[in-house]
This record gives sequence, C-alpha cells and structure tokens, in this order.
Amino acid sequence: MEKEICTISITNNSLGDNYTFYENEKIKRIYDSTSQHQDVTEWLTYDQISSQSKDKLIKNCPEELKEKIMIILNYP
Repeated sequence: MEKEICTISITNNSLGDNYTFYENEKIKRIYDSTSQHQDVTEWLTYDQISSQSKDKLIKNCPEELKEKIMIILNYP
C-alpha cells in the first residue's frame, strides 16, 4: 500500500467531500452524494479535479504540505 500524505476536507453544506493524497500521486476522493451521507469513493488524477476544488484544497491544506500537494495537483 502506498504511503498516505494527508487528507483534506472541502466539505460544503452538509455533504462531506474529502481528498486523500498519496506519495505515488494518487488521489482518493470520498464524498456524500446525498444528504443521507452515502459515501462514494473514486480515484482521481489531478486533471479530473476542477480549478475551484483545487483552490479549496490548497486553501485547506496544512502549510507544511502545500508545496507537495500543489505539485500533485499540478497547481499553478
């Protein structure tokens, strides 16, 4: 199993939206698709994440990990 870097939450309203970043640059997203909190898991690459979500992820990222996460997200 690849080593986890961190999990960042960009939850809005009452729906959960969490991204877990791994050393091999894989990204796992777990989010609620409905208000019944039915967790959905998907594996993403940086180009499958919207600019708006990338902005939120960087904003909520721990300062000491920002550079690493920005590289994974191919963030400007």
